[in-house]
Amino acid sequence: MGTSQSREGLDISDADSDQYTDNEEEEEEEEDDDQYDDAQGSHQQHQQKPQSKAKSDPKSLDELDAKLKALKLKYASSSSSSQNPNSANSVKLYLHIGGNTPNAKWIVSDKHSSYSFVKTSKIDGDSDDDESDGGGQSWWILRVGAKVRARVSSEMQLKMFGDQRRVDFVSSGVWALKFPTDEAYRNFVTEFQNCIFENVYGLEATEENKLKVYGKEFIGWVKPEAADDSMWEDAEDDGLKSPEPPVRASQDLLEEFEEAANGGVQSLTLGALDNSFLVNDTGVQVYRNLNHGIHGKGVSVKFDGSSSRKSSSVAQMTPKKALLMRAETNMMLMSPFKEGKPHATGLQQLDIETGKIVTEWKFEKDGTDITMRDITNDTKGSQLDPSESTFLGLDDNRLCQWDMRDRSGIVQNITMANSPVLNWTQGHQFSKGTNFQCFATTGDGSIVVGSLDGKIRLYSKTSMRQAKTAFPGLGSPITHVDVTFDGKWILGTTDTYLVLICTLFTDKDGKTKTGFSGRMGNKIPAPRLLKLTPLDSHLAGSNNKFHGGHFSWVTENGKQERHLVATVGKFSVIWDFQQVKNSAHACYRNQQGLKSCYCYKIVLKDESIVESRFMHDKFAVSDSPEAPLVVATPMKVSSISLSGKRQH
Repeated sequence: MGTSQSREGLDISDADSDQYTDNEEEEEEEEDDDQYDDAQGSHQQHQQKPQSKAKSDPKSLDELDAKLKALKLKYASSSSSSQNPNSANSVKLYLHIGGNTPNAKWIVSDKHSSYSFVKTSKIDGDSDDDESDGGGQSWWILRVGAKVRARVSSEMQLKMFGDQRRVDFVSSGVWALKFPTDEAYRNFVTEFQNCIFENVYGLEATEENKLKVYGKEFIGWVKPEAADDSMWEDAEDDGLKSPEPPVRASQDLLEEFEEAANGGVQSLTLGALDNSFLVNDTGVQVYRNLNHGIHGKGVSVKFDGSSSRKSSSVAQMTPKKALLMRAETNMMLMSPFKEGKPHATGLQQLDIETGKIVTEWKFEKDGTDITMRDITNDTKGSQLDPSESTFLGLDDNRLCQWDMRDRSGIVQNITMANSPVLNWTQGHQFSKGTNFQCFATTGDGSIVVGSLDGKIRLYSKTSMRQAKTAFPGLGSPITHVDVTFDGKWILGTTDTYLVLICTLFTDKDGKTKTGFSGRMGNKIPAPRLLKLTPLDSHLAGSNNKFHGGHFSWVTENGKQERHLVATVGKFSVIWDFQQVKNSAHACYRNQQGLKSCYCYKIVLKDESIVESRFMHDKFAVSDSPEAPLVVATPMKVSSISLSGKRQH
C-alpha cells in the first residue's frame, strides 16, 4: 500500500460542527440514535450493551438505583451525575463510525448522558458496584453512561477541543463528549488529568505531590502555562532554522520506490556513504544509497554455520542491533543471548568489504562476563571516521565505553557496576537502579539516556559519571531516544506518544547553554507531545505501539533537522519539526496541560513496519525539502521522497 495523509474524524467533525450544537433538531438526533444502535455491535466489542427501556426490569432498576446512591466517590461532583442529566456532569456522547472510509461520520450515541470518574480495583468489570473499598491496588476509570468504561491513561489518546467544549478519545471505538458549558469542559479536563496523575504515581494530584514527583526545577511539567517557552522561539531564531516555511500535511506530495527484500527483515541500518543494510534471518543485505532512496545491489552476507561460530560464546540468534564503524567498512552485530530479551553477552565484527566475520567480542569487566542492552557510536557522525575504535554500551544499570584495541578493556565505566543508585543533583532520587532502556549521542559526543521510569538523563562528553540534567518522566517508559546533532532537542518515544524536549537554558551569566553542559535552572521549557489522533490510534490497532522515533539525519554544524518520524503498526508517522516548534501552531490553541501536536503525514504499508528512518542529509536533492525516508517491513523496503512541490 502507498502513502496517505493524516486521516481522522477531525476533518469530518470540525467541518460538520453543527452536529455538536446544542439546538439540534429532535428528529435528527432520533435518527442518529437509530444509526448508533445498528452500528453498535461492530464498534463496541467489549462495551456493555444498553438495554431497551421497554424490557427493563423495575426490580433491577431499583437495585441499580440503590447501588448508585451508595457510591462513595472521591470526586463529589461525579456522584449524582447519572441521576440528573442536567447536572454539572451532563454530556452528549458521540461515536465515530466508518473508520477512514468516505462514509465515515460522527453519530449521536446518547444525547442525554453523564460521566463519572470512579476508583476501582477491577480490570474488566462493568457492574456499578465495583468501586474500590480502599484496600489493595486501585485506579480511576472514566464511565460515560452504560456505554463507556475506560481506565484513565494515555492509552485513551484523549484529544481536547476547547473551542468546541469537546474531547475525543479511544475506548474499544472512537468517542466524543460534548459539554454544555466552558466551565463543564474545563472541569472534566482537570479531573481527567488529576486521575491520570494519581493512576501513574499513586499520589493524589495536589500541587505538593506534583512538585515532589517532578521537582521544583520542572515547574513547566506541573504548570505548562508558567514555563519559559521563549527558548522554543529562540531556538528557531538562532540561524539554524530550516530555510523552508512549514508545510501543511495536505500540501506535501509523496513519491514511493519499493522493492522486495529477502524476507524476515529484523533491522535497518542506514549509511551516510555508499551503502545501507538490512539484517534478516539469514544475513545482511547490501543496498546502494542514491538520491531518490536505496536500491538492492544483489549482494548479501550470509550467516554461515562454521565451526568457529558454533564454538563461540556469542549468541547465535539473529542480530537485533547493527552498528556501522570505521568509515562504514565494518559493522558490529549484537544478538540477544535469550529469546525475548534485548541483552547480549557480546557481538560480532563484520568486515563489509570481504563479507566475513573477522572478530567475535565478549563483554567483560574485571574478569566477569556482563551483558549489554544496546550499543551506539561515540558521536552522531563517528561512523564516518576510518580510525574509530571505540563505541558506547548501555545496560539496565550500566553506561560504558568499549575499546576495540583491548578485547576485555572498558575505557571508562560511567556508573559503578555494583551500585544501583546514581548520585544526582538535588530533587531527583532513585531507590532501585536506573533501569536504562535506550541512548543516543550528539555531534560532540554528549549522551542522552532514556529509562523505564520515563526519565531522560543528559551526560556531557567530559563528565560521564553523573548526569548534568535529569528530566522527569511523564509516566510512560522511554523505549527509544534520539537527539539532534547540536544537542538542543531530544525526542523520546513511549508506547502511546512522543515527547519533544528543548535542552536550552540561560545560565547565571546570561549565556545560552544546553542541559548537557550545565544544570538547567528553574525556567526550563515545558516539553511538547506528538500524538496520533484518537481515530488514527484506533486504526493502528490496540496492540500496536510507537517505536523508533528519530530526527532526520544531519552530521554537520549549522544544519537543522527538518522532520521527525516514528513507527506504529503499519504506519510511519512524519511531523514537520519547525511546525512542532512553532508556539503559534494551531494545534496548541485551546489546550490545557502540555501542548500536543497532531499535524502529521502517514505512510501506510500492508504489513507491520520494522523501522522508518530518513537517509543522510547529503542525499536530499534540490527539488525536495528532505532526504528520502526509508521504510522497512519484513518483506519489503520502500524509499519515499517528500516532494518540494506545493499547492497554492
